[in-house]
Amino acid sequence: MPKKIIYLDNAATTPVDKKVLQKMLPYFSEKFGNAMSLHTMGEEAGDAVEEARENIAKILNCDVQEIFFTSGATESNNTAIKGVVKRYIQEFKGEIPHIITSAFEHHSVLDVFKSLERDKKAEVSFVAPKADGVIDVDDLKKEIKNNTILISIMYVNNEIGTIQPIKEIGDLVKEVNKKQRKSPLIFHTDAVQALNYFTCDVEYLGVDLMSLSAHKIYGPKGIGVLYKRKNLNIPPLMNGGGQERNFRPGTHSVPQIVGFGEAIKLVKKRLEKGEDKKMKEKRDYLIEKILKEIPDVYLNGSREKRSPNNIHFRFDSVEGESLLMKLDMEGIEVGTGSACSSASLQASHVLLALGLKQEQTHGSLRITLGKDTCKKDLDYFFSKLKKIVTDLRKISGNVLDEFKNK
Repeated sequence: MPKKIIYLDNAATTPVDKKVLQKMLPYFSEKFGNAMSLHTMGEEAGDAVEEARENIAKILNCDVQEIFFTSGATESNNTAIKGVVKRYIQEFKGEIPHIITSAFEHHSVLDVFKSLERDKKAEVSFVAPKADGVIDVDDLKKEIKNNTILISIMYVNNEIGTIQPIKEIGDLVKEVNKKQRKSPLIFHTDAVQALNYFTCDVEYLGVDLMSLSAHKIYGPKGIGVLYKRKNLNIPPLMNGGGQERNFRPGTHSVPQIVGFGEAIKLVKKRLEKGEDKKMKEKRDYLIEKILKEIPDVYLNGSREKRSPNNIHFRFDSVEGESLLMKLDMEGIEVGTGSACSSASLQASHVLLALGLKQEQTHGSLRITLGKDTCKKDLDYFFSKLKKIVTDLRKISGNVLDEFKNK
C-alpha cells in the first residue's frame, strides 16, 4: 500500500474538518439529550439544534423557520419533488401536473421524476443541456405549460462540475408567476455541489426549495437540509412525529446537525479568504498541464462555467475504470463519474446528455480538488497519470493489433 494517499474525489465526499468534529463530540455522550425533551439535557440539545439552524439560515439569507433537517440531499430532493406533486394532485382532485427537470440531474432527482412519470402521477419534460454542459434558459421556457408546477435544476453538476444559470431560471419563474395561472410555478434546486463555492442566497437566486448536504462541505455524512419557502405548503414525505414542525419526523441527530452548522460557518470563512479563487488557479494549472502534455484528451463541460474544484476529462483509447484502479495503486483517489453509480459499468447519463457516444464515455475521469489539495499533490498526480495513460494505450494498441492479425 502506498505511504501517502492523495485524495482527489472531493465531489464524492469530504473529510470531516477537525474543528467540526470537535464541535460534534460532546453531543455523542456528554450532552446526549433528546432535542424534544423538556428537561435540562433536552433543552441543551435543542439549543444546539437551533444554533445550527441559525448558522445555515444566515448563509441562505432566509428565516430559521424555513430550514428543515433531513438525512441528506437524497431525502431533501425526494421530499421537495414528491411533496409538490402530491399537493397539486390533492388540490385538483387527481389531475396530473406537468414538471420539468434536466436530463443530467443527480439520480436522486432524475429517478424521482422518472418514477412519477412511470406511475402516471406527472407529465415530465427532460431538458437536455447544451454540449458545454449548461442548460439554456430558453429551452426551459419553451417547455413551460399552464399546468407546469415545478422546475428542478441542479446548481452545479455533480459529475462534470458545470454551473447552471439558477438566478436566471429564478427570474424566469418570477415572470411566469406574474401571469394568471392555475397553480404557481415552483422552483427547486439541488445545491449540494454549490454550497462550498457559490452564493446560496435563496432571495437572490429566487428559489422556493433548495437541497443541501453536510458531507460535501467537510461536515458529517447522514445529515442534510431542505430549505422550504415559508408560504409554500407541501405534505411531508413521512409521518410519525412532531419534529421539524411536523414536517420531518424522527429523533434529531444532534451531533450531525451541530456538525452541519459548524461546517457551514467554516465555508463562509474560506470564501472570505478567497480560497475558492486559489483553488480555481490550481484547477486551471492542472487542466493546462494535462491538455498540453497528454495527447487525445478532452475536457468534458464548459471551461469557464465550472466549479473551482472540478476537472473532468475523457481519454481516447483508455478505460476509465482501468485508469482509476491504476491510480489507486499509486495512492491517488479519483472518480470516474458520480460516486453514487461508479460501481456500475453503464455509460454516464451525464455524458450521454452532452451528446457523447457511448464508447466516448468510458474513458472519463473526474478529478475534484479539496481545501487541502496542494500543487505538489497535483504534480505527483500528473506524473503518474501521464505514465499510466501511456501504458494503457500501449496495451490497448497491442490487443487491437493482435485482433487485426487473427
